[in-house]
Amino acid sequence: MIRSLLAKLTQPAPDPFDDADARLAIAALLVRLARSDHQYETAETDAITHILSQRYGLSQDDAIELRREAELLEEAAPDTVRFTNTVKEAVPLEDRLSVVEAAWSVVLADGTRSVEEDALMRMIPRFLGITDLENNHARLRAAELIEADRA
Repeated sequence: MIRSLLAKLTQPAPDPFDDADARLAIAALLVRLARSDHQYETAETDAITHILSQRYGLSQDDAIELRREAELLEEAAPDTVRFTNTVKEAVPLEDRLSVVEAAWSVVLADGTRSVEEDALMRMIPRFLGITDLENNHARLRAAELIEADRA
């Protein structure tokens, strides 16, 4: 599956993703964001696993397996611009809004926002067709959910 998705990501005009490809691509985008500061920590991997489990109704083991596949894809995937543009073409707008909220959850999971994460979070929403206002609301919702989980 990873090889097939990589082929789609590197084509100039990729075929539409099926649900499994879109799921893996979104997971890989979250992994890319978590790895951007070169500190891929347990808080971030746990957040990604939790997001995948909740978003797709997966068991803990299945969510971990999807995250591990996403880690392999992320290592081999093309630049972030092409990657996010491909996700934009494959995922409906309302789902892309939840992807941005999930991305903020990953950024905020370890309690610190790095320069690299902030730079990607300026790019990713824009490339996914999300407005600055929508991005800000997604960040606030993610922060509220994290605070509620910690309480």
